[in-house]
Amino acid sequence: MHQRTIGSLSVSAIGLGCMNMSAGYGPADDSVSTRLLNEALDSGYTFLDTAEMYGFGHNETLIGNALKSRRSEYVLATKCGLSKRGFDGSAEGIAQSCEASLQKLNTDVIDLYYLHRLDPKVEIEESVGALAKLVTEGKVREIGLSEVCCETLRRAHAVHPIAALQSEYSLWSRTPERGVLDVCNELGVTLVPFSPLARAFLTGKSVDVSQLPDNDLRCTIARPRFEPEAFAKNSALLKPFAEIATKNNCTMAQLALAWLLAHTDKGGAKTLVPIPGTKHIEYMRENAGASEVVVDAQTFAELDALINESTVVGQRYEESRMKEADSERD
Repeated sequence: MHQRTIGSLSVSAIGLGCMNMSAGYGPADDSVSTRLLNEALDSGYTFLDTAEMYGFGHNETLIGNALKSRRSEYVLATKCGLSKRGFDGSAEGIAQSCEASLQKLNTDVIDLYYLHRLDPKVEIEESVGALAKLVTEGKVREIGLSEVCCETLRRAHAVHPIAALQSEYSLWSRTPERGVLDVCNELGVTLVPFSPLARAFLTGKSVDVSQLPDNDLRCTIARPRFEPEAFAKNSALLKPFAEIATKNNCTMAQLALAWLLAHTDKGGAKTLVPIPGTKHIEYMRENAGASEVVVDAQTFAELDALINESTVVGQRYEESRMKEADSERD
């Protein structure tokens, strides 16, 4: 897999989102997850993404145990500021979270440390100042933010260089196109899209909420597009999408990821590293193959017009979550 950059870090063009192995999409098997993590490194992944929130510590512990003998082989990203206690972007809270994450991850340094969500009670300058202190102390190499708007990103970058901005971005969730992509390019920030496969919708393997367990994210915060009526309408987009994938000799998942990767060639992003998540070894391998798929200008435009926020039914989050998301601010 070819490499891209996040600040001073060199990472695989596609990263591995690890949340699914601990939370969000039903139960996972730790023994399978351990195999998956090791085989991901063997398959060319060098960028792993986790957070203190994922499984309330389980995910960080899983990675720390599964890969303790291979720490030098991958770039490690984790997040603070959001836990079962809620938001905490305070300097004290960030410092405490970092110490706990270092211990669970079996490491002396976190390569990329994100503020998971903006704490509405704490100025972004305080949070970034605390992250910058961790860099000075040698506990963190680069810092990042997640789901913030242009103004917040600019304010944060004025305190300390922001290496990465993580935000939901896929064919059907285009929030970064409202200005964040431009600001990232201007400031030299790498965009790291999470949910690049639209919570499995773009793989063609997803189902509506009537067929999912109540604790699945698609039944909770991401429900609107998976409501049966909305899902049925959205699913009509998948037939032409599958036909385009067939023409490009790839799977639907690979096409969705390749469309994102192609942004660096089409002027949409200077650097972009998607992090599809999975708890299935076969899907991890499939996703890695997207780095070899070439999306030409005609296909890029065809996909861009087929699936976007104007052709998809429903918001990406439930209303209360949309209102609290800093990334949704103008």
